[in-house]
Amino acid sequence: MTLALPGLDPVTDRPVFKQIADHLRDAIEQSRLEPGEKVPSEAKLMAHYGVARMTIRNALQILQTEGLTVAEHGRGVFVRSRPQVRRLASDRFARRHREQGKAAFIAETEGVGGKPTVDSIQISETEPPADVAQRLGLGERDKVLVRSRRYLINGHPVETAVSYLPASIARGTRIAEPDTGPGGIYARLEEMGHPLDHFDEEVRSRMPMREEVKALKLAPGTPVFHLVRTAYAEDGRAVEVCDTVMSSDAYVLSYQLPAQ
Repeated sequence: MTLALPGLDPVTDRPVFKQIADHLRDAIEQSRLEPGEKVPSEAKLMAHYGVARMTIRNALQILQTEGLTVAEHGRGVFVRSRPQVRRLASDRFARRHREQGKAAFIAETEGVGGKPTVDSIQISETEPPADVAQRLGLGERDKVLVRSRRYLINGHPVETAVSYLPASIARGTRIAEPDTGPGGIYARLEEMGHPLDHFDEEVRSRMPMREEVKALKLAPGTPVFHLVRTAYAEDGRAVEVCDTVMSSDAYVLSYQLPAQ
């Protein structure tokens, strides 16, 4: 085994499988195991520590639960390679990014050297959920254009998002097309005469639903951030509600708050 790992402490009361997990975690945090690198096999770890296979599997399960590793069927266990995106709330929707033709996700991902992609795009027009209708100030018969999609970094899914826009604004525009163009939805809204004034966001942390685990390929025990954002135009009208679910191990939520 090329990775240098310490031996077990025979006098501590810490369980053996947790000691092994500690050793491997230290190797990951100290970059002795790099992102994308394969963790030593069960057989090699069994030989090094002199323990049963189940002990090794329990240790590896801890690392997967913590989101540090991912198991690939038939290949082994690898250090999770997705970079953490620093989501700077005070800057991510700045107009300069839209003027450069970059939506927030693209700008943030490229900022950490990642490759951003979007898939699973679905577009429809329907009646809005009650809470969305309330946020958008819609009447009983008003409909919304719905855009759902999944965001990936270096091929790994990290976020799903569903945008709701008043159909009276978005119907028949480029927002209703799969490719909304440079700068994304917000750039198109401003081009259409709805200059943006501010965004309200609500963020919660929770455990994922079954379909979210599948869509984001979450490791067992990984929570998600559930964020709901409302975009307001300068005339005070709410022009979009975005319901987003983010893998918590892929993001750092960063804020700059005024002191006065």
